[in-house]
Amino acid sequence: MTQQEGGQAAAYKPRILTLSTVNISDIGIDMAGSSHMHYPPSVTTLMLPCSSGIKPQWILHAIEEGFDGVFIAADGTDCALVPDCTERTAVIVGRSQELLKERGYDAARVKMAAICSVCADSYVALIDDFFKSLSQLGPAKDKAA
Repeated sequence: MTQQEGGQAAAYKPRILTLSTVNISDIGIDMAGSSHMHYPPSVTTLMLPCSSGIKPQWILHAIEEGFDGVFIAADGTDCALVPDCTERTAVIVGRSQELLKERGYDAARVKMAAICSVCADSYVALIDDFFKSLSQLGPAKDKAA
């Protein structure tokens, strides 16, 4: 799939927003970068205190403003703020997927995984897989109802 840029066709590269958590997942994501592990440069990371505080409307807003997918790097069972972080975040992901579907977007544009502070390899593998999935879906802006 291609996009027009400056009169030349360029390969489509999905833009991904990663929502990471300050105390756990962001450390693993930073480790991937500082270790010079390769993952798509079209990934933007935003740190939050806890993934259970994400609002489904934020995910919809990210998609509507040009991101093709949102990856939630949750703390999992390591969250220091709430003991049921994973369960709460899973509910948020479900609500986000419903909201996206209502607006004509594929629910697969949201993905969640627990990323620990030493999970650099896992993060890179998950984000590469998500990038490939989004590449097959095509740009989100072309898919809205």
